[in-house]
Amino acid sequence: MVKLDPSSLGLAIFGCAIGMALAALGCGIGQGLGLKGACEGIARNPEASGKIQVALILGLAFIESLAIYALVINLIILFANPFV
Repeated sequence: MVKLDPSSLGLAIFGCAIGMALAALGCGIGQGLGLKGACEGIARNPEASGKIQVALILGLAFIESLAIYALVINLIILFANPFV
């Protein structure tokens, strides 16, 4: 196992924190916009609420996968740093 010097470890931690923050920000904005659209669609056409809810849940799952992928990449960078 390769030991990291403190400066490169600090930069890796800082980069992972920024990356995870941006992924969480993107997920939050995307989920908020998706929920807004679903609420507006249900308000306009209450009979289609079942189809809208299914599409909303599927879309939210895809959006949430962005945060999971970012977490996996950040964990790889932190614990199995391929750049050192």
